Amino acid sequence: MTQNEILNKLYAENGLTAEDVFSHKHYKIITRAGIDKIQAKRNIHINYNVIECKPNFAVVQATAIMEEKTIQTFGSALKGESYNDGNTNSWYVIEMAEKRAMSRAVLKLAGLYAIGDIYGEDEADVFKKTNNK
Repeated sequence: MTQNEILNKLYAENGLTAEDVFSHKHYKIITRAGIDKIQAKRNIHINYNVIECKPNFAVVQATAIMEEKTIQTFGSALKGESYNDGNTNSWYVIEMAEKRAMSRAVLKLAGLYAIGDIYGEDEADVFKKTNNK
């Protein structure tokens, strides 16, 4: 099976539509709505543990469970003025860290990370879909 065939199968299994996925020239990005669909479809439960929370930096650990599988992963956010000195320009660093941990956990358990070059929209601000209207 090719990577595209595997991706299409996983998209169908998780109820994703074209609006839930967009392509960057080097990778595919699953939107926040797509991550939520996958979590609901796969019945993934996530518990969070705040590792560090400061005004401009946060780390959150996510422990995710799907059937008999359990994984742990992390999400972080560092407020900066540009991507040379941080990975978000939002002051909501704990919320960004939580969303990133959730995206990583869901994509790992759903098997999407295993195919490579798939990321969650929340994993970095540079992945945000832009409207060019």
